[in-house]
Amino acid sequence: MKQPDYKRIYSDILNIKHSEKLSSCQPILNKQILSSTDVIRLNKIIFGTKENLHNQRHKSYNRTAIFEILAYQNTHKCNNSQLAKQFNLSRNTIAKWKKVFLI
Repeated sequence: MKQPDYKRIYSDILNIKHSEKLSSCQPILNKQILSSTDVIRLNKIIFGTKENLHNQRHKSYNRTAIFEILAYQNTHKCNNSQLAKQFNLSRNTIAKWKKVFLI
């Protein structure tokens, strides 16, 4: 399945609506391939963080994104609660990922 062209989507959003945030997003947009964590970072920079549970229901992560998130936990020495808060996930989701992919 082909992934959406996030570079083009976020570039258009920045050029049309949020041109003042273009300079802070440029290093991420200059990457050859955007990972899922890059897309999450861009989304936080552009739109900020809102507590909107309706938008959180249909998130999906591929295997590489899950490994990036779990690697982030190891490098930053976070527990499951801290990691869940950082990436706006459930602690149970993180525990399940650790069971399925690491152990």
